[in-house]
Amino acid sequence: MNTGLLDAVRQRLAESGAEPTPARVAAALRAQGRLLGDTEILGGTERLRCELVGTGPLEPLLADPSVTDVLVSAPDRVWVDRGRGLEPAGVTFADAAAVRRLAQRLAAVAERRLDDARPWVDARLPDGTRMHAVIPPVAVGSTCLSLRVVRPRAFSMEELTAAGTVPPGGARVLRALVEARLSYLISGGTGSGKTTLLAALLGLVGERERIVLAEDSAELRPEHPHVVRLESRAANQEGAGRVTLRDLVRQALRMRPDRLVVGEVRGPEVTELLAALNTGHEGGCCTVHANAAADVPARLEALGTAAGLDRAALHSQLAAAVSVVIHLVRDRDGRRRIAELHVLERDAAGLVRTVPALRWGAEAFVRERGWERLRRLTGGTR
Repeated sequence: MNTGLLDAVRQRLAESGAEPTPARVAAALRAQGRLLGDTEILGGTERLRCELVGTGPLEPLLADPSVTDVLVSAPDRVWVDRGRGLEPAGVTFADAAAVRRLAQRLAAVAERRLDDARPWVDARLPDGTRMHAVIPPVAVGSTCLSLRVVRPRAFSMEELTAAGTVPPGGARVLRALVEARLSYLISGGTGSGKTTLLAALLGLVGERERIVLAEDSAELRPEHPHVVRLESRAANQEGAGRVTLRDLVRQALRMRPDRLVVGEVRGPEVTELLAALNTGHEGGCCTVHANAAADVPARLEALGTAAGLDRAALHSQLAAAVSVVIHLVRDRDGRRRIAELHVLERDAAGLVRTVPALRWGAEAFVRERGWERLRRLTGGTR
């Protein structure tokens, strides 16, 4: 079926404004006055339906339970991540215009704008999928589209151990950390599994406790009976209505949280979170981007300084608020795993530094010099 015919059908459906059901798509094809066999009608209907109401050639990739990310760099360069690093997806778009149309339609579904005046968008689709797109001329040559799949349920500790994210016996330490109501940060790079691990840890929280989540994009879906989810909101086209993560943390504090959780700290909300963890909100947690556990204090210092919190105040609050840093890495073969657990201590100058307590071992966690402190914090875990 030629491109001109499909373009004519697209135009007809767009002008009608009606929902592009399979019947309407087939009727629009027949209305073009061309003699088409049943096979051509069915093929064209499915292709247009996927493009107009689905995700086109990406649909089977997003339906694959092993896929975590789908990345489109050009019509013929589509990549997927199935937990082993990026690999070619084996699907293509008709042309660069088809990629742009899909990105703009997905942005519209998320009630966002994507055009020459606003050439990029970061949004969450109704099914929870995280979407980011950049169109030319900012993206050179073709629209770039990134989709991160959010699975409908969290992994259990047993599943993470089986997948190699947690070493054998490591779940016992993590469970003790949660039960002791220690506040912790999960650090790591992009795609290292921070959100996945955090959701699993929240699933270990007692059923009588109330978890309040504050996120830029609602990705956390812990298996827990009492979860309140708050999501930030971008400003509308008039520049009004913006709700920041900092706003959400402030509101969360008024919602009687037993566990206050910030999906990812990357801005001024760090000041509200540390203040909350210093005022009786035990067991709070968040994720943060960092290259290593030892870099976390410097990372938080940079965020706090940008928010107007001086260095000494930031380190004082951090020392009193957070007990443990769990750092995740991604191996060269794509496997996500816990690289190390650090405890926090203050040096002679009053600045916070991290001390290795446990590090990854293929058979079990290997104990480091901070282990005794971690053991005491978790109530004598062995």
